[in-house]
Amino acid sequence: MAGIIYQLLASSTLLSLGLYHLICTTRNFLKSPQSYSAKPFYPFPFSSNLRLKHLPLYLLMLCLFIAFLHQSFISSDPDPLVKGRTPVYHFITLNSAAVLFLFLILSLSFFLSESTSLLPLPPDLFFAFASAIFFLHYSVSDGAASVQTSDLQAKCDSLSARVSALASLMCLILACQPKLFIAEVGLGASLCLQGLWVLQTGLSLYVEAFIPEGCHKLLEVVSGVEGSTKCDLDESRLRAVAILDLVFVVHVMFVIIFVMLTYAVVAKSVGVRRLGSYEPLPANASDSNHIQMKALAGTQA
Repeated sequence: MAGIIYQLLASSTLLSLGLYHLICTTRNFLKSPQSYSAKPFYPFPFSSNLRLKHLPLYLLMLCLFIAFLHQSFISSDPDPLVKGRTPVYHFITLNSAAVLFLFLILSLSFFLSESTSLLPLPPDLFFAFASAIFFLHYSVSDGAASVQTSDLQAKCDSLSARVSALASLMCLILACQPKLFIAEVGLGASLCLQGLWVLQTGLSLYVEAFIPEGCHKLLEVVSGVEGSTKCDLDESRLRAVAILDLVFVVHVMFVIIFVMLTYAVVAKSVGVRRLGSYEPLPANASDSNHIQMKALAGTQA
């Protein structure tokens, strides 16, 4: 039960962060395309209070701190299938906790940079740091997938690692080209995709109704740690992996549609006109042009 609750919290945090970043990025670009420049984090735009402006950053740091504590505590969970503590599971969760701690430090550093003069770092440096940490998360998730005894868990970790690699690439591009709007949209979209996949991982591993046919939870594993979901046959395992691949593609489609809708709604709220739109001339101007053309034709004749 604790596992699915944590997955829900992580999913809602990533989805909210991705949506907030997409809205603020699109709003910032449409208001002034010429002076647009990417930002690691946008203050709350609907409040003049300094504390409320950083409210999303406060919530992000709180969620990162909770996630760090959770990963640190569960690293000492005993695995009932093995006497004592499982070293593999212990180090996997400690690696995840370390990555979350780095994200927490990065968020705190950005807050100090925005609110005080103690750490005046440029935005491109924050994007470079974020790229390195996302790549580290990719490495940790990919390594966890290679040592998992659960086929479903390994597949979920592998796909999560790919999303982290995409986020790392987007941050690296923004560190070099901060005016590239599509890269910042890609960063927000990758956060939304990671949030959806974290939710799907929790459902596929901890909710019986979403576990693929032919796979099941091991009843003797109470805490739902390493090796808690098994597939009986190779055919069932391959089928489950194919289903997860299909579900991942569906999530990607949802994110693409979501990005399009977000752009349309923000553009409508900002009131941006399409470039090169046709505006009809007034009636008197049309008549005047018609008379001038007739006079020109008579002169030429």
